Amino acid sequence: MRQRSNIRFMSRQEVLGYVMLAVILLAIIPLSLDVFRLNLIGKYLTYAFVALGLVLCWGYGGILSLGQGVFFGLGGYCMAMFLKLEASDPESTKIQSTPGIPDFMDWNQITELPWWWEPFRQLPFALSAIVLLPTLFAFIIGVAMFKRRVGGVYFAIITQAIAAIMTILIIGQQGYTGGVNGITDLRTLLGWDIRSDSAKVILYYVCSAALFICLLLSQFIRYKKLGRILVAMRDREDRVRFSGYDVANFKIFVFCLSAMFSAIGGAMFTLQVGFMSPSFVGIVPSIEMVIYCAVGGRLSLLGAVYGTLLVNWAKTIFSETFPELWLFAMGALFIAVVMAFPNGLASLFKRYIEPKLPAWYTGKTIDFEPETLRTSLLKAGEDENMYPDVLALEGNITASQPARKTDITGKVAPHSDEKLDGGVYVD
Repeated sequence: MRQRSNIRFMSRQEVLGYVMLAVILLAIIPLSLDVFRLNLIGKYLTYAFVALGLVLCWGYGGILSLGQGVFFGLGGYCMAMFLKLEASDPESTKIQSTPGIPDFMDWNQITELPWWWEPFRQLPFALSAIVLLPTLFAFIIGVAMFKRRVGGVYFAIITQAIAAIMTILIIGQQGYTGGVNGITDLRTLLGWDIRSDSAKVILYYVCSAALFICLLLSQFIRYKKLGRILVAMRDREDRVRFSGYDVANFKIFVFCLSAMFSAIGGAMFTLQVGFMSPSFVGIVPSIEMVIYCAVGGRLSLLGAVYGTLLVNWAKTIFSETFPELWLFAMGALFIAVVMAFPNGLASLFKRYIEPKLPAWYTGKTIDFEPETLRTSLLKAGEDENMYPDVLALEGNITASQPARKTDITGKVAPHSDEKLDGGVYVD
């Protein structure tokens, strides 16, 4: 099969999908909800950063990480440390035994700010640490694991263990991290009150904008050669290695990228919610984050966002009525996804909804008569198995859809999420 060279950055369906998501997040939701609910949706969107990273890492790279909460927490703690130091100026903490340090340090008889807290007084350093510290930690893990060809279920278990260790470490070092309560009572960002209603609205838009930047970066990677290598590596790792590529380096890169996305989400979570605790670092939140990705579709970037919003909305509604049963419901949801629709909601949309949408949305131009479809494909040198959705339309073309005989080459393209021979995704 010959490979198409006109691989585009984004198909028509994807452009419309991004526009639709932008309209929902930037117009419909802010105009429909009050500030409290809007802030709640903003919190949900911070988890979408993690799900987005998992689409690249797990969906395209084949690397299932059950410890993404670690990177989410690291990014959140880096932001929380800066905000806590700003809220712990000598004037605000004059009633403490040692003014000028965070309150939980004073409660634990610590009389001097630790040296590794000092740099977080500067916002540029804190912002750099949000991106670099989790990425560096992921790099260390990746080198230790992937260079030794540790993968599959073993890597998943190791990342799960790291999440458990990190939770124990944070709780055990209560005097330096706030312990089980975390870092709380965060008030201002450079003197700007982040607790006000106007601040919550602005932070919601900032979070949405950052999410779209990460989406576009992921989309760019997905359509470049790197994205195709990741898919080939996921499906036939040995073939990629025998072709001369260092598989370990690609795994390390995509794992670090997903860690960076998770850390950005954690920082935005801290800003919008006003605290960070170890309850967002451990095994349970990490598994929940995988479920967000699985429900939306581990091969769909937009599906990850919708899946995150849907699952968290269901969690809020369901836990208000049956708080003890939510974890069981989450487990049942994950089992249902794996057994019924393993590619998530995105696959259901492509299978049942997209074929019913008008041609201007799908981008498919039916420029041939039904009875000559396969003949045209063969003349064009194409494999008819590349176009399952188009072939399915043969019996649906009616007299109300007049057909014209033209050259099919370049007119019809498969879905961007359909796997072709060799594990290459094209549009």
